[in-house]
Amino acid sequence: MAAMLSRRNVLSLAAISAVGVALAACSDSSDQVVAAAETTGATSDAPAPEGTVDVTKLYEPGKLKDMVMGNADAPVTIVEYASMTCPHCAHFAETTLPAIKQKYIDTGKVRLIFREFPFDPRAAAAFMLARCSPEDRYFPMVDVLFKQQQQWAAAADAEAPLMQIAKLAGFTQESFKACLTNQQLLDDVNASRERGEKEFGVTSTPTFFINGKKYAGALSVDQMSAIIDGLL
Repeated sequence: MAAMLSRRNVLSLAAISAVGVALAACSDSSDQVVAAAETTGATSDAPAPEGTVDVTKLYEPGKLKDMVMGNADAPVTIVEYASMTCPHCAHFAETTLPAIKQKYIDTGKVRLIFREFPFDPRAAAAFMLARCSPEDRYFPMVDVLFKQQQQWAAAADAEAPLMQIAKLAGFTQESFKACLTNQQLLDDVNASRERGEKEFGVTSTPTFFINGKKYAGALSVDQMSAIIDGLL
């Protein structure tokens, strides 16, 4: 598990090599998820869950307000824990989520709750910038950060590319620095990670809880569709 993040090491972006941490923390669906039919009616393409958690506790918000896509009354709820420096999280966001959003979230069948699970200071900094954006710009900011992940997560100095992304989102130099020195926000982002680990057993990213069932790894469109269809 990553060490406790502090305002000092979030600001010391140039001294952090996040790539190794991110790759070690990420899980690959091809390694973590085995295709198997569930006895609950899911199709043969649905991977087997790794376990279940109490959905009452899972759906309770933490210190940060949950960022949610979809209808609150949707029959299926997906809780995703992700790290902004995780390549598999970026792959899911770019290749799987758009199709799931169109097919299930936009049609009222699925609600997605997205939660922060930073494994390193760069991931924490990226999440903080998304949280400092206007609420309706949170997901667009996350999307841009994932799409440009290589430009800032793998850079020798992450501050400059993060600042460039932030400027396009309306940040000034002053608001950028103020965001990344907001100790309460950093503590709350840390708390999201700690809660995911301690209460729900999250150890890698991305990890999904679909109606309380746990799946680790960047699920494909077919895998996630099979799970969802088995619950509808």
